[in-house]
Amino acid sequence: MTAPRLTRQLMLEDPLQVSDGAGGFTVTWQALGTLWAEVAMRSGREAGGLSQARLKITLRAAPVGSSMRPRPDQRLREGARLYRIDAVHERPGSGRYLVCLAHEEVAT
Repeated sequence: MTAPRLTRQLMLEDPLQVSDGAGGFTVTWQALGTLWAEVAMRSGREAGGLSQARLKITLRAAPVGSSMRPRPDQRLREGARLYRIDAVHERPGSGRYLVCLAHEEVAT
């Protein structure tokens, strides 16, 4: 298996719930750090004015429990583009890389 080309700089973000002062909350995003990744398109479709792209994002592995190991409730940011993480698994082989299955939604 060939090594991935980690040429895209992505920011890992974690959701934070902040009280709105009326008993509810709003979600804000906290930047955790920069990761270098390979981003590949898996599939895409348009439905009801929303363009949906499914992505496979490969990046260097981080130990379980590390704040820099992506989780399904987080997202990756590339400028104005946002990739919501659906699942994370180790890439088969040496265990040196992680694969994030993610999606991007854009209003058309």
